[in-house]
Amino acid sequence: MSLNDEINSVNALIVGARQGIGFGFVKRLLQDEKIAKVFATSRQLELATDLIAFADEHSERLICLEMDITDELQIVETIQKIHTQVDKLHLVVNCVGLLHEDTLQPEKSLRQINSENLLRYFQINSIGAVLLAKHLLPLLRHGERSVFASISAKLGSIGDNKLGGWYGYRASKAALNMLMRTAAIEYKRSCPKALIVTLHPGTTDTRLSRPFQKNVPAEKLFSVEHTVTQLLAVIEQLQEGDSGQFFSWDGSRLPW
Repeated sequence: MSLNDEINSVNALIVGARQGIGFGFVKRLLQDEKIAKVFATSRQLELATDLIAFADEHSERLICLEMDITDELQIVETIQKIHTQVDKLHLVVNCVGLLHEDTLQPEKSLRQINSENLLRYFQINSIGAVLLAKHLLPLLRHGERSVFASISAKLGSIGDNKLGGWYGYRASKAALNMLMRTAAIEYKRSCPKALIVTLHPGTTDTRLSRPFQKNVPAEKLFSVEHTVTQLLAVIEQLQEGDSGQFFSWDGSRLPW
């Protein structure tokens, strides 16, 4: 993967790199000799044992940082640490997402709506991403092409919603799409070389999707490696006019 053949040294940030798609991005990027530095964040770094072990093998290029995207101060501090090592980023992928945790589960009906759970969904799936956009601007404002991608979900498409349910997850991903589209408009004025997109990865075999895989056909359940390959291909093919758009893993545009 190379964001631009004219860029000889690419710096990347993967947010939410402890496992799943985030960790898959880290491993794939480090296979590319054009990638100079990969900054990888985890909310609880002490639990990110695979990531830390991988960093030991790639100590010159992989830097692990602890960051909770629900805490704006932590975002500021982490980006300041990155800024002490590099003066620009070319690729940022926000892989943080919440579908279920502990007693929080996708709602099947209005009876299950809980305001605290809804706030939790928005805090992690929506607000964290726009806070990243706010504070990453100085590292993305440069003369080389850069991409800031957030992992969204087809379930966040209002136009595609035919089944209902999953209120908090659907609404928070729809909010993510709107926040990123709005940020893309502002970035176009202040940071014209940076593209902002949201990406639907397809159903990927990760902890997030595992409880909901039983009705997924085998050919539609992707490995992490396949998902990362597909999403990097979409990122690679982005054009200037694509900023603010919502793409599926196969490169097709999804309805809002």
